[in-house]
Amino acid sequence: MDILLQNGGPILVTGGTGQLATSLVNLGGSRIHRTGRPDFDFDHPETLASTLERVKPVAVVNAAAWTAVDLAESESEAAARANTSGPAELARLCAERNIPLIHVSTDYVFSGEKGQPYTESDPVSPQTVYGSTKAEGEKLALAANPKTLIFRTSWVYSAHGKNFVRTMINAGAKNPALKVVGDQKGNPTSSDDLAGAILATLAVIEKDGWKDEFAGIYHVCGTGDTTWHGLAVATLQEAAHYGQKSPEVTAIRTEDWPTPAKRPADSRMDNSKLEQVFGIKMPHWEKSIKQIVKKIFAQ
Repeated sequence: MDILLQNGGPILVTGGTGQLATSLVNLGGSRIHRTGRPDFDFDHPETLASTLERVKPVAVVNAAAWTAVDLAESESEAAARANTSGPAELARLCAERNIPLIHVSTDYVFSGEKGQPYTESDPVSPQTVYGSTKAEGEKLALAANPKTLIFRTSWVYSAHGKNFVRTMINAGAKNPALKVVGDQKGNPTSSDDLAGAILATLAVIEKDGWKDEFAGIYHVCGTGDTTWHGLAVATLQEAAHYGQKSPEVTAIRTEDWPTPAKRPADSRMDNSKLEQVFGIKMPHWEKSIKQIVKKIFAQ
């Protein structure tokens, strides 16, 4: 990673002040050039080319997306611009400039019905508008730029921004009892860990030069899995170390917490390909949750 960060041209990161973009700025140093709306806006495609011309990056990380899963059900056209046509155009522009693109995607491209962790070769079967727009965005980005890497991640949390972990800490501070869905399985992922994996990947590409076998889809999520209830309990147990009272956390079923968009029941992903190709092993989520909760209380 140091090779990447000490030498070479700028790395453009889209996604404004989002969790991943913020982590990339915090970890990546002066080579990271973060951009977001209105300067870079998938609703205004002309801003994509102008940003690339201004920054002249040696690599692009697309962390911009429509992530409002439930709202996407009623705002499908806007979600498609952000998750499908926008990334496709960005990939095309990167291909024109011979720039590697890391495009961040999601576990929601899967149905959640496999019953064991998904690999990169498993067929996608999204159950929501959000998942469908992300799956189509993956396909178009890969087709538009031969130097595209798709990084699918899941259950992202951090010490900043809006996310499940911060929500649980805030709710736990105010309520003696909480109810959290306990029948959905997945891989919690610290945005710092995801950012570290992205920077380490770019370091390998920069050090070794581009290889065609680098292109393709990767699962990049926390090692180990749990449920939302399990993540809530772990979060609040850590919060107790910093003096916060521990509420009672009861597991409920998905059907007891109805949402407009259907959540995958089991979206666990196998991220061993990332280690095989780039030598990068993702930290276990239980270790990372301790670090993030510590950061939250340090603030």
